[in-house]
Amino acid sequence: MASKRILVTGTAGFIGFHLAKRLIGEGFEVFGIDNFNDYYPVALKEARHAQLEALPGYSFARADLADKAALEAVFRDFRPDCVVNLAAQAGVRYSITNPDVYIDSNIIGFFNILECCRHAETKPRLLYASSSSVYGGNKTLPFSEDQAVDHPVSLYAATKKSNELMAHCYSHLYGFQALGFRFFTVYGPWGRPDMAAYLFADAMSRGEPIKVFNNGEMYRDFTFIDDIVSGLVACIRAEDLPQYEVYNIGNHRSERLMDMIAIIAHELGIEKPAMIMMPMQDGDVPATYASIDKLRAAVGYEPTTPIQVGLPKFISWFKEWKGIRG
Repeated sequence: MASKRILVTGTAGFIGFHLAKRLIGEGFEVFGIDNFNDYYPVALKEARHAQLEALPGYSFARADLADKAALEAVFRDFRPDCVVNLAAQAGVRYSITNPDVYIDSNIIGFFNILECCRHAETKPRLLYASSSSVYGGNKTLPFSEDQAVDHPVSLYAATKKSNELMAHCYSHLYGFQALGFRFFTVYGPWGRPDMAAYLFADAMSRGEPIKVFNNGEMYRDFTFIDDIVSGLVACIRAEDLPQYEVYNIGNHRSERLMDMIAIIAHELGIEKPAMIMMPMQDGDVPATYASIDKLRAAVGYEPTTPIQVGLPKFISWFKEWKGIRG
């Protein structure tokens, strides 16, 4: 696909920032959108954004996806060849106490993206973020795209499954390409403060105990950000992809949470971190593990970063961000 003009939503966010940076480095023209919501400290988003603004080939609009008129103006003026929708209200647990924002961002905002793609003069390829959360209480590992995902256990997961259904409908009715990506626990430099790696590192670095849910019997397919971005860029570049598809994008390894904690502690020079063992949280699942066969067959996707390599890179950034010496 000869995409050169890429619209990326959520460029002040973790994945969007890294994707935009990679695309610009590879010669693409990128237009970013973000609303800088305060779900987590805006200072981190502003710092990511400042890096992108310094790069030639990057344009930006501060806008909310729920603002249809603002989105229509971007589509009209920029005329993207490809749209990568990464802007969303994230977080499983936050959706239990703050459901409204998930409807505004993940349902209304995504509907506006679909409508803009539908009415574009030249219909762009759409890549959009789904989530491994759609697998809900599935117990068959690894999770594969042909498993039923009809029983989400959080509103966040339900909105992401809704995105997949909405995209299928619009792709079928209006003839544009829509590809969904079920992300599996993405981590790395500039990562989100609400994710486990950051939460653990932050608490440990301040000498506070960390909360470990399900008494530590948790397993996650931790996926390093560079591997995620490589998979997305491959799908932006690929010529021969289906009109509609949903792909797992993960590390194809299910790591024990306690092993992750041990690596973070080691990198911070902490011999034995204090831990508070907790029961399973509402809306959470004990294990995730991605089958990546479909994405591998489509674009040769092959993650290369185990947590033994990725977590030290994250902690190196974390210490610099927090001003921690040693």
